[in-house]
Order: sequence, then C-alpha cells, then structure tokens
Amino acid sequence: MPLMSGKKGLVIGIANDRSYAWHIANSLKTHGAEMMFTNLPGEKMERRVRSAVEELGIADPWIQPLDATDDDAVARVFAQAAEHAGGRLDFVVHSIAFADKTWLEVGRFLETPKAAYLQAMEVSAYTLLSMARAARPFMTDGGSILAMTYYGAEKVIPGYNVMGVAKAALECTCRYLAAELGRAGQGIRVNTISGGPLKTLSAMGVGGFSTMLDHVAAKSPLGRNIEGGEVGDTAVWLLSDLSTGVTGQTIYVDAGYCTIGM
Repeated sequence: MPLMSGKKGLVIGIANDRSYAWHIANSLKTHGAEMMFTNLPGEKMERRVRSAVEELGIADPWIQPLDATDDDAVARVFAQAAEHAGGRLDFVVHSIAFADKTWLEVGRFLETPKAAYLQAMEVSAYTLLSMARAARPFMTDGGSILAMTYYGAEKVIPGYNVMGVAKAALECTCRYLAAELGRAGQGIRVNTISGGPLKTLSAMGVGGFSTMLDHVAAKSPLGRNIEGGEVGDTAVWLLSDLSTGVTGQTIYVDAGYCTIGM
C-alpha cells in the first residue's frame, strides 16, 4: 500500500513546476496522497498554479486563492479544504516565503527598512502559526505540518539577509508549535525541511545565488547540489506514519553541506 494512501492535505506554495512545493506534491502523489492547493490571488497566479498542478497529472484539481497574510482568509480556505476532504486534514505543506529582493543583495542587510523586515517575517514565519491554528480543528486524529527552511537561518549566507532572519523565526515557530500541538492530545506533528539551494523563482531573487550553487557542489560531502525530488521524498516521510515519533525538528536535505566546517 502506498505510504500516503487515504491521506488528504493542503499544499501551499506551488509557483511552477520547479518549486519545492511542486516536488513535494509530486512525491506525495506518487505515494497516493490526495491534495488540495492554493494560489496567490489573481487570474495570472491561478493559471500558473493550475498549469503546474496539471503537470502532476491531477485532473480537475481543487485550487483556491489565498492571501496568507489575511488570518480570516486562511481560516476560511482551510475550512473549505477540510470540507472538500470530508471533514478532516491529515497534512499541511507550508512552502511560502517572501522578502523584497532589493534587500537580498550582498552587503545590504544593514540598510533593510522596517517595512521590508516585518513583511519578510509576516509572510515567511508568522503564516506558519496562522495556518497551524487554522488546521488544528480538522486534525482531530493527528496530522503532520511541514514547512520549508534553509541553512541561512542559522549561518550567514551572503545575500540571504533578512530572509535568513525570517527563516530562523520560522524554525523557532515550528518548535513552539510542535510542543503545544503535540501535548494537546491530538498528536499533531510540526517539522521543517532545510533544503539545499535549488533553482526556483524565489531563490533566483537572492544576490549571488549562482555562487551558492557552485560552493555547495564543491564543498558538500556528496559533491553536488540536491534534486527537488529528494526534498519531495523526505517530505513524504515526514508527512506519513513512518515518522510518527518525529516533531519539532529541522531535517537537512542539502547533500550534507551543513556538516562541513571549512
């Protein structure tokens, strides 16, 4: 039986068929999961997400617009998704982040204005909290929540700047959520995957991204960059019943790069 057979959940953050969320959805589909999706508001964004989901071979997918910074919209869309899924959600994938690329340049962190700083924190970190709150009523039999992070949350990556600060907040949010949701008697788990650099729309906005790819390929124990499917397969493990004892963790899928000191 496929690992995710009978599991139903919401995948948030597909931008195109190169995004981490797409690779996660692809692996989930391979293992039998049933998924629902969201897109940023607007016809253009809907077309982009619908096209990417169709690449997965999912006919007539459930897709709803969502402004993740609007708590009321988050609660409404999660309730609609749960209703579509028969009253429950087994998993949630949070794969969204944003920072104004003006400030994602080497040497510009000090110049980051307050508005840009707070926007990055809201979109990239706070939304995990709001989505967990919205998902909880529909995870009465347990569930798994997964978010995407990056090594720049704990070490300085030139050009990652305020996004690194936001990812650090995301990882800490994961731990506090894991503690509360695990002890609430519902058995909800919350984890993050720290994926290595991958050519996505958001990653290309980071100054010096090509240098990151070259450095990881040269320094990582596996001597290469990762493939999106490797993150997808790790996500399946974290969202499936094979990892029921794992929560509050950051799992690195970066060809071992995080283990190297020099």
